[in-house]
Amino acid sequence: MRAPAPGGALVSTVEVTPATVQRGDIMQLGGQACRVSDLFQLPCGAKQLVFESGELLAIHARTRLTALRPLRRR
Repeated sequence: MRAPAPGGALVSTVEVTPATVQRGDIMQLGGQACRVSDLFQLPCGAKQLVFESGELLAIHARTRLTALRPLRRR
């Protein structure tokens, strides 16, 4: 699904796992939109996400989350 985001950028809704999450993905956590600014690999296929706000989230290898991903213009 593609939808315009505030500011005119196009985004798509994607399901992300530790293997597919990317910098720039936007996730709704606790009612707040959080953008991933950095990622760190953890043991057993888990990842630690660092958000622009400075908050951290560790996700298990089988965790599935929904995120908005800005579409890259060509």
